[in-house]
Amino acid sequence: MSQTEPEITEGLVRELLQDQHPDLAGLPLGEVEGGWGNQMWRLGDTLAVRIQRMDTTPEPQLKERRWLPQLAPRLPLPIPVPVRAGTPCERFGKLWTVMTWVPGCPLDQGVIARPEHAADTLAAFLQALHVPAPGDAPGDDMGIGAHPRESTGGFEHFLGSIDTAAFDVDTAGARAVWQDAVATPGWAGPRMWVHGDLHPANVVIADGTLAGVVDFGALFAGDPAVDLAAAWVVLPAGMAEHFFSAYAEVDEATMRRARGLALLKSLFLMLMGQNGDRGLPGGKPAWGPAGRKALDRVLNHE
Repeated sequence: MSQTEPEITEGLVRELLQDQHPDLAGLPLGEVEGGWGNQMWRLGDTLAVRIQRMDTTPEPQLKERRWLPQLAPRLPLPIPVPVRAGTPCERFGKLWTVMTWVPGCPLDQGVIARPEHAADTLAAFLQALHVPAPGDAPGDDMGIGAHPRESTGGFEHFLGSIDTAAFDVDTAGARAVWQDAVATPGWAGPRMWVHGDLHPANVVIADGTLAGVVDFGALFAGDPAVDLAAAWVVLPAGMAEHFFSAYAEVDEATMRRARGLALLKSLFLMLMGQNGDRGLPGGKPAWGPAGRKALDRVLNHE
């Protein structure tokens, strides 16, 4: 946030609601822990305000506004659906959106206690999401789903930026997994709908299993391997094989790309959770341990 932008406070959010959606301004309002690109405020029992924080462009929220109402009815887990649009104004020059609230606890603040059920639930969700997207679906403008061979610079940056000694990272093992992914052919199928950013802070749990998926700001049409990486990034150890059996037949190259992209996501989470000068602005301490556990699962092929 630049020095010219106001701090996002309860007073600011309520003022924005009063100006643009006064019928909602009197509902109970409370900040939700977590979030990086956007800050979340729970609004009443069934709504939330999603307001730009670290994100510098409106495109992620604009994508959610356009596409989530179309995707939600055919997905087997709740996802946030935009219900009101907030526009930039003199008081706050960024975008904000009122969305439906997805009940539960973010996985980075909880534990999956029913791993097989969670693996089956994630597989069913991704089966429903991963269908050919229309021609005007958004592309991968963030580069999240790029083939590993095109992301080697990012991999080396993450590996070189984290404190590998403090995290006890097997750098040789990590490079071996990455090179295996780099050697695979690219996705040759149709452009599939992809969430793009599945990690513990973007899935919701309840009753010990997955209960919802949030933050579709990276949504794009492309290679489903980027979501299949969640087999290692989201699920507990030992569940990757169960997940892939439940999901559908996955070719070997896609599986290897998914494992490489899971490695990349694990390193990113560790970097986000790193303390001190080597961390990232707006970092999340809980993400470091989550990334480290995911890295173990990737390297052990669990």
